[in-house]
Amino acid sequence: MLQQQSTNPLWRLPTVVAQTGLSKSEIYRRINNGTFPKPLKLGARAVAWPAAEIDTWIKSLILGAAQ
Repeated sequence: MLQQQSTNPLWRLPTVVAQTGLSKSEIYRRINNGTFPKPLKLGARAVAWPAAEIDTWIKSLILGAAQ
C-alpha cells in the first residue's frame, strides 16, 4: 500500500520550537497575546500546528522586518 505524504503536515511543539527559534514559554506567551497561531487540539493533552500556518507566520516576520 502506498502512503501519501501530507501537503500540510501538523507540527508538534518540539518542531515548532526548532522552526521558530522560540522557547516553549515564548510561543505560549505569544499565543495569549494573539501574535502567534493557535494550535489545533488533537486530543485531551495533545496539540499541533499546521506547518503552513507556522511558515506564514515566519514569512510575515521577514516581510515586516524588510519594511
